[in-house]
Amino acid sequence: MAIRKTGHRLITQTQILAECAIMVGLATVLSLIELWKMPLGGSITLLSMLPVMLIALRHGTKIGLGSAFVYACGQLFLGLSSLMSWGMTPTMWVGSVIFDYLLAFTLLGFAGVFKKHGVRGALAGIILACALRFISHFISGAIFFVVWCPWSNPVIYSICYNGAYMGVELLLCIAGASFLLAAKPIRKLIWM
Repeated sequence: MAIRKTGHRLITQTQILAECAIMVGLATVLSLIELWKMPLGGSITLLSMLPVMLIALRHGTKIGLGSAFVYACGQLFLGLSSLMSWGMTPTMWVGSVIFDYLLAFTLLGFAGVFKKHGVRGALAGIILACALRFISHFISGAIFFVVWCPWSNPVIYSICYNGAYMGVELLLCIAGASFLLAAKPIRKLIWM
């Protein structure tokens, strides 16, 4: 059993794995609570990205990316039935799987890159992770979903469509993280 030092405390790989499993499970359950659903995919959820980003803040980018990838696979599994019903070409389908699921949700693991800068760094990392997820969805929208573009400019369409829900998701995550990180016990867990 591998043991690593986290701040002043020793933590086993089994404890880290258990924490990650719980947080990925929580994120998956929260992703099912959709406050608003977009017509061609994407939704505003009840802080579903935050537990995955907290993993990255607590355990670092490497573990954060691994956990985020597991979360991405779960999101792909949950979205597979709707993805299959849109009548996409094989290229569109593969592009959507990669950019709208696997890459987009895995990028949430970068939330911990500024952890050493305290709460402000944590919030900056959350903003970065959400921005990277937005960029992944933007690429998918501009390249693979261009057939549903109501305007002649797919770049503007993708920015508006994906920005509509990702902007709100970002604001919710920042508010939720600010609330949690204001509590001293939570800060101690993250920066122990």
